Amino acid sequence: MLPVVDQQDLLAILCGSLVGSILGAIGGGGSILAVPLLVYVVGVKSPHVAIGTSAVAVAVSAFANLIDHARRHHVCWPVAILFAIAGVAGASLGSTLGKHTDGQKLLILFGVLMVVVATSMALKRQGGSKPKVSLEPHNVPRVVGIGFVVGTLSGFFGIGGGFLVVPGLVAATSMALIMAIGSSLVSVTAFGLTTAASYALSGLIDWRLVLLFVGGGIAGGLAGGRLATTLAPRKQALSLVFGVVIATVGVYVTVRGIMNLME
Repeated sequence: MLPVVDQQDLLAILCGSLVGSILGAIGGGGSILAVPLLVYVVGVKSPHVAIGTSAVAVAVSAFANLIDHARRHHVCWPVAILFAIAGVAGASLGSTLGKHTDGQKLLILFGVLMVVVATSMALKRQGGSKPKVSLEPHNVPRVVGIGFVVGTLSGFFGIGGGFLVVPGLVAATSMALIMAIGSSLVSVTAFGLTTAASYALSGLIDWRLVLLFVGGGIAGGLAGGRLATTLAPRKQALSLVFGVVIATVGVYVTVRGIMNLME
């Protein structure tokens, strides 16, 4: 017999496709929509389950993109690995704190974070001046310190944190933007897996939804990737529009969370 696909399953596939297509067409930032989509569209009752489920999807998406960047030699492995190791320690702490935070309060903070992300997307990202970087005595403390802080935030909110990792790598090493983007995917993958593992041990992941959401995301990512070339001349404008969407959703999530707390 064929497996039964209900309305929630279809919504999970569609939402995954939406996130995947946005990531493919515009780039980082799209995965932050996963949690509100899972809660308010798919109908996941627990914000913690939504965060745990989203973390798996983020890790899979980041790893798929990492393979492509690695083939193009856009990853500075020594820096990326040290940043990721420090960040994993932070993500372990952050995910533990997140699981012990009230679900509605967590959603309110998540909504505020979305507004911050939207603001950062409106600003043109700048890279450093070094086309090639390496681990040196003067930048190791910065790589470790920034990696830990970014990882903690990533684990707490259950996001990949690419919008924080990229500027963090640039600040720590002055690497070129394309290298920072490629190198950041090592951390985003590691942070997502760390957060997912923490939530999985607590039974806070819906694995059926993971498969549906990731499957939709892969299909959407392929479509978005094809659009990326066509839309390249308008990418900054699209990023601004998408930033407005994220800010709007962020305000909605914050207000909805406050209203739920007041009930």
